[in-house]
Amino acid sequence: MSPAVAPAPSKRMSADDVAARLRSGMTVGIGGWGSRRKPMTLIRALLRTDVTDLHVVSYGGPEVGILAAAGRLRHLTFAFVSPDVPNPITGGSVPGLDPHFRSARQAGAFSATELDEGMMLLGLQAAAWRVPFLPTRVGLGSDVTRLDPNLRTVRSPYPGPDGGEGEELIAQPAIALDAALVHLDVGDERGNAAFTGADPYFDDLMLEAAAEGYVSVERIVPTEDLVDAAGDVTRLRVGRLFTTGIVEAPGGAAPTECPPAYGRDDDWQSAWFKTTKDPEARDAMLEEWIRG
Repeated sequence: MSPAVAPAPSKRMSADDVAARLRSGMTVGIGGWGSRRKPMTLIRALLRTDVTDLHVVSYGGPEVGILAAAGRLRHLTFAFVSPDVPNPITGGSVPGLDPHFRSARQAGAFSATELDEGMMLLGLQAAAWRVPFLPTRVGLGSDVTRLDPNLRTVRSPYPGPDGGEGEELIAQPAIALDAALVHLDVGDERGNAAFTGADPYFDDLMLEAAAEGYVSVERIVPTEDLVDAAGDVTRLRVGRLFTTGIVEAPGGAAPTECPPAYGRDDDWQSAWFKTTKDPEARDAMLEEWIRG
């Protein structure tokens, strides 16, 4: 008879449990994309603590503006910070600049590293693979090397197509994270999770690049039901190996969207953006949102 195998331990936590494990000065990756599937329940829990001086890494949306307005940022590494405002003509979305982010950035409230989307992807991938950098053509011919004097180039050790000297490439450094916060659709208490919408974004890569990974999900199901709940096995992009804790948080991405479950709360976002030039209204609305 084969010996009994002990079940994998539960990694179930509350949002406040997650926030209690974060510390001032950490480098924190935030999953999602623009105003899409952001881990807002975890952000709210973070804002109920006194954690500050954060280096945030994000394909940014309103969570960046919220953290900036709350004075929690020391540095931001980003490809964009866009609220994806709705387009009244096409019904789609229009990339714009989050006004709270813009206001805080122009005031010099935090420093920033602005990267091409592909460079940020490669920085996270390098951290996930535990290599110091990855070479890329992305960024060549742009101002990224001028704006970031610490960015280096490397010469390929292999000859070019004409047999001459190897190609010069940007050496995108690894973007290692102390913690990652992401939101997905469904998971199990062991820390496996899946997306059921149209796009995984880079949530799995954020977790693989982080020392600690925290996942909120719309619902937690038994492990044996996870594939059916996800739709198919290809949607199981997050494995428990990279998950420190998992939080059941229905509506956990609101006011950002989490399709197919719900869309963006454009009324809330519009009202929030309008408080940019009114500090009293901004602080009151932020306090109300933090308290839930």
